[in-house]
Amino acid sequence: MSEQKTVTAALAIIGNEVLSGRTQDANLQYLAENLNAIGVRLMEVRVIPDIEDVIIKTVNELRAAFDYVFTTGGIGPTHDDITSAAVAKAFGLELVCDPEAERLVRSNYAKPEDVTPARLKMAHVPAGAALLMNPVSKAPGFRVENVYVLPGVPRIMQVMFDLIRHELVGGEPMLSREIRAHLPEGKMGGPLGEIQDRFPDAELGSYPFYREGRLGASIVVRHHDQARLDAAAAEVYAMMRALGGDPMED
Repeated sequence: MSEQKTVTAALAIIGNEVLSGRTQDANLQYLAENLNAIGVRLMEVRVIPDIEDVIIKTVNELRAAFDYVFTTGGIGPTHDDITSAAVAKAFGLELVCDPEAERLVRSNYAKPEDVTPARLKMAHVPAGAALLMNPVSKAPGFRVENVYVLPGVPRIMQVMFDLIRHELVGGEPMLSREIRAHLPEGKMGGPLGEIQDRFPDAELGSYPFYREGRLGASIVVRHHDQARLDAAAAEVYAMMRALGGDPMED
């Protein structure tokens, strides 16, 4: 079986409102699922505040460690939207008012006087950045090298991601199977570890549940190769049956 490079990504969710619990992030699941579909594995997620030094440090660490980095949040018109400026500093670039970004921002308002200095702030991007189109509210995101800066509003972020996904080069998508049984995790722990040792190239995760008044666990097996996935899943089935369980999948 030929080895293929694993293409990796990280996500930085930026915003005090997420950390405070006032806003629930809805972008992580969407990005994880859609990246996996094109063979890019989301390997790390950080939720960080609207603090310039933290954003700069996070962006620099992630862009050095992963093939792609996505940020969400902090590119709006308010005083705490500092992501664009922080990303510019992370790359050592000047923050400039991009003429095309300004045109796009202005196109979203009927009257020139509606384009306030705060709204015009959304046209400021790092010098030389590639703009990411926003067909919903016009104000663009941007890309610098392998860092994609997107808004935090889910419906806007999702549309914008769909427009750029074709330019992302991935590997083989991860496949998965979920097998569940009314067996406690502790009973399966040792045998499951032995299966993992026999399939070091697969991911095996255990997720407990309580249904019908009984404890149980779902074992999720992930691999990019269907044959290896099915072989590992077969061993999970056999293990569950040997322990007196009745394994099943949806």
